[in-house]
Amino acid sequence: MAGCYNTTLFTLSRRRIRHSKNKRRERFYVFLLACLNEEKVLAESLARITALPARNFMALVIDDGSDDRTSEIALAADPALVHLHRRNPPNARRGKGAALNDGVRHLRESGLLDGHAPEDVVVCVVDADGRLDPHVVQSVDPYFDDPRTGAVQVCVRMYNRHLSLLARMQDMEFVVYGDVFQSARRSIGSVGMGGNGQFMRLAALDTLDGDGPWSDSLTEDLDLGVRLIAKGWTNQHCTAAAVSQQAVLSLRRLIRQRSRWFQGHLQSAGLVPLILRSVPLRAALDLLYHLSSPVLILLTSLLPLSFLVALAAMTVASLRAGYPLVSPMWLVGPYVLSFTAAYAYGFVYAKRERDLGLVRSVLIAHVFVFYGYIWFAAGWWGFYRMLTGQRTWLKTART
Repeated sequence: MAGCYNTTLFTLSRRRIRHSKNKRRERFYVFLLACLNEEKVLAESLARITALPARNFMALVIDDGSDDRTSEIALAADPALVHLHRRNPPNARRGKGAALNDGVRHLRESGLLDGHAPEDVVVCVVDADGRLDPHVVQSVDPYFDDPRTGAVQVCVRMYNRHLSLLARMQDMEFVVYGDVFQSARRSIGSVGMGGNGQFMRLAALDTLDGDGPWSDSLTEDLDLGVRLIAKGWTNQHCTAAAVSQQAVLSLRRLIRQRSRWFQGHLQSAGLVPLILRSVPLRAALDLLYHLSSPVLILLTSLLPLSFLVALAAMTVASLRAGYPLVSPMWLVGPYVLSFTAAYAYGFVYAKRERDLGLVRSVLIAHVFVFYGYIWFAAGWWGFYRMLTGQRTWLKTART
């Protein structure tokens, strides 16, 4: 079933999307950066934002109770383009969603959006280590010519992907997810939002219920994307621009990060009634399958153990019967089942990383198959944390 699903998405992802031919309107872009102790990476991100070749935009740095130089770095940036909003205890450090909600409230109350209609304001969430492509606004803007577009997600890359094989695997992971799964979901109507590089029409955010657009979920971006679709908005995925972020270089930190994502995905099971009630059938089926992925991962994690047990039994039987221990023919089946997807992933990655070439990309994709096993460890860790009621997480450390 998973193989058929992935093949279908790969086929759909090859389709080209035509933009609306409606007359363009001047839009105002606001870049939101929720920051907690981000002095190591914030300056570079702000430098790239302020250098964007766009006319109407600003950046709002939301200092969520930092005790380092985060605020100083924000104040040292171009004051005409970068504004600072400080959150202090006890209201600070309550999660990324709470910080973003407070940032949107501040935008309205401070008058920074005066003169701009909500349908012409586009809010973009950028992580503190996010480095936007210079042409990102020009690439995203045509999608919002369609008044039904509520949000646009750009590609995500790892800017330090050359430093280690682990960083390269994370880069391939995001490229495959964006260029295959997200691109295919444009045709289904189920494009999801990521926590970095998500552009949202302010008028669309205003239609969401609650104290603010973002929830307190550990994966508030996933939650937001589903609720926008349920409100009748269209989410789009832009393949022409990307935001680059810092790959995690420690395996332990990576598993911890993915455990947080996994736990947040489990929390999103609460969205099922909303999907069944308010989302069109085709998009609903895909979203339900997507939300079931944590259960599928936990079940799939048992397959390697089953394979090892079967292999041990076959080895014992072969030795007792005097047959050859290893037959090349019975290795073909497991290889085809395990690595067929590597050729598709390598093809997709080679189109992004032309310096690597197709052959090297396919070889790296074989390693990527084994890299996927980290989700087994992350999944069980996240599942344990959910069972024990643990919800707080340390942020991913920057280098």
